[in-house]
Amino acid sequence: MTEHALAGQESYDPNRLLDTLLEKMNLKNDAALSRMLEVAPPVISKIRHRRLPIGASLLIRMHETTGMSIRELRDLMGDRRTKYRLSDAQGKPKPAADAPQPNQPSFH
Repeated sequence: MTEHALAGQESYDPNRLLDTLLEKMNLKNDAALSRMLEVAPPVISKIRHRRLPIGASLLIRMHETTGMSIRELRDLMGDRRTKYRLSDAQGKPKPAADAPQPNQPSFH
């Protein structure tokens, strides 16, 4: 199984973030944390064992539940990235299937 890009960073430690959330929200264990975040318990386990990255939707859920800023949450897990790369395909308009191609006559 391949690791996600963030797991390759030396500073990445999702356990620090999860442990901080447990402490801040006065929760006993990961099962209580999964209930608070409304995710299945195996999700928390996979994050702890670095088999699953903390995705954007879960990060937003943590923010909404705890009131902590996204930046603070990312700092706790060791995500120090300040820029994100988009693929070449992102942000480009999709070619319309019906649109005439340049230099081709249109017969309307």
